[in-house]
Amino acid sequence: MKRKTNGPTLLALAALALGVGSHQAFADAGQDVFADNCAVCHSADAGTNKLGPSLFGIVGRKAGSVGDYTYAPAMKSAGLTWDQGTLDKYVTDPQSVVPGTKMLFPGIKSADDRKALIQYLATLH
Repeated sequence: MKRKTNGPTLLALAALALGVGSHQAFADAGQDVFADNCAVCHSADAGTNKLGPSLFGIVGRKAGSVGDYTYAPAMKSAGLTWDQGTLDKYVTDPQSVVPGTKMLFPGIKSADDRKALIQYLATLH
């Protein structure tokens, strides 16, 4: 799903420019990005898998490691840890980072939306 930068992301950018609560502003905008792009297949709640695994606690987690979710072999053997840089690359184009992943998603092309999303995901712990 292709998404244009929206009001919340623009507010987060303005907050960043002013140095006012930038992490929280991006996290708030990221919750909207999550709702628009991820929530159909992923949950932000611990232990709640949908079509994809729960993204609760994803930052710092090894790829393919949610115990009660069945991953594609490509993801299980990817050898990735979901840090901010890896998430940014993956969310841009999942198939190019992990060829054979079950995630059929074209990616989020907006760097600002990806940054906001990753800030939001970092709050899920």
